[in-house]
Amino acid sequence: MSIPHRTVGHGPKTVFLLHGWLGSADGWGLFPDYLDPEAATWVFTDNRGYGARLAETGDFTLDEVADDVLALADELGAQTFSLVGHSMGGAEVLRVLAKAPERVDKLIGITPVGAAPTPLDEAGHDLFFGAPDDDGKRFSIVDFTTGNRLTPQFIQSIVNWSREHSTVEAFRGAVDAWVNADFLAEVAGDETPILVIPGEHDPALGAETVNQTWKPHFPNATVDVMPNAGHYPMFETPVALATRVNAFIAD
Repeated sequence: MSIPHRTVGHGPKTVFLLHGWLGSADGWGLFPDYLDPEAATWVFTDNRGYGARLAETGDFTLDEVADDVLALADELGAQTFSLVGHSMGGAEVLRVLAKAPERVDKLIGITPVGAAPTPLDEAGHDLFFGAPDDDGKRFSIVDFTTGNRLTPQFIQSIVNWSREHSTVEAFRGAVDAWVNADFLAEVAGDETPILVIPGEHDPALGAETVNQTWKPHFPNATVDVMPNAGHYPMFETPVALATRVNAFIAD
């Protein structure tokens, strides 16, 4: 069975883009419009229970996501490829790397979580694990991770998108998967070229965090902070984000 996906461009390189917890394959704003269509074929995927795969069930684990990406790569005839992961997609692209390191050319993490567990205090645990059933908690998460500086209409649009483009079961399974990711030993030391793009105004997954969760573990990792962005640079600074992604993939 063919795995649903969205393709932008027709270039010779294949790049898979994995969405964040509150996103989907169609939930990248204007960012895809500025990707270089001649350099790569940009393949936007949905996790099971998200977007075009809303009706699909699964166990909603990192392994399931990685296996689906590898199956789609086989389907598209892409023996090697690069990966872009936003937020929880950071853990997912690292899981693909763990399973098939010989197939990954380059890797980009946009405000990404890593391959180790995300520490949450009791309040944080209640906030994140309560979000599947509570739009107010989803709103608080988006507001906090964008630095409490953006219009509530924008924040609510992210909340509404997540509610409309993911099932509660998939959303709940996803938070359990990325919060409890624990496979750093499988990927630490990998020499794949990696670009990590934290947002200047992201207090959760900004430069301080990724310099602990990514930078020390990968010898060819570069951290490049995105100015004027929080956790959602694809909406906040789409042109600047696409410019950096294009350059890294083309280099």
